[in-house]
Amino acid sequence: MRNIVYVETSVISYLAARPSREIITAGHQQTTHDWWTSERSNFAVYASPLVLREASAGDPAAVMARLRWLQDIPLLSITPEAEQLAEVLIQRAALPAKAAADGLHIATAAYHRVNFLLTWNCAHIANAIKRPMIERICRECGFEPPVLCTPDELIGGKVDVE
Repeated sequence: MRNIVYVETSVISYLAARPSREIITAGHQQTTHDWWTSERSNFAVYASPLVLREASAGDPAAVMARLRWLQDIPLLSITPEAEQLAEVLIQRAALPAKAAADGLHIATAAYHRVNFLLTWNCAHIANAIKRPMIERICRECGFEPPVLCTPDELIGGKVDVE
């Protein structure tokens, strides 16, 4: 069975964006494209209606570009259990209230037993300080958390789930 990856909106945004002149952002864009072209086929890739909603906001040309990257990606449902887990992540201060959508990304991935949540959101999701608390809360609520990571951490990831 292939590992399952949930792609969060920031990954889609990096894929769809015009190349940045800012060196770090440009590097992240390149890494994202490299992962998408060379590693994506090693995984079962999913998004959610929340990713679709976030990708649909903003400049119409940018929206169209983001939606093109999402067109063949199946969506995982946002369940009441995921919504409840997201609320607990906020209530227990694993994430700030302003990061409620980030909590829902994490909770949706956990509910659906996704192996990896792929993101460039290092403030609230792929954050080494927050990760232990997020993982602990997910487990206390009965869910195995996904590995929260960036595309550069998931290169060479052709390891199947046992």
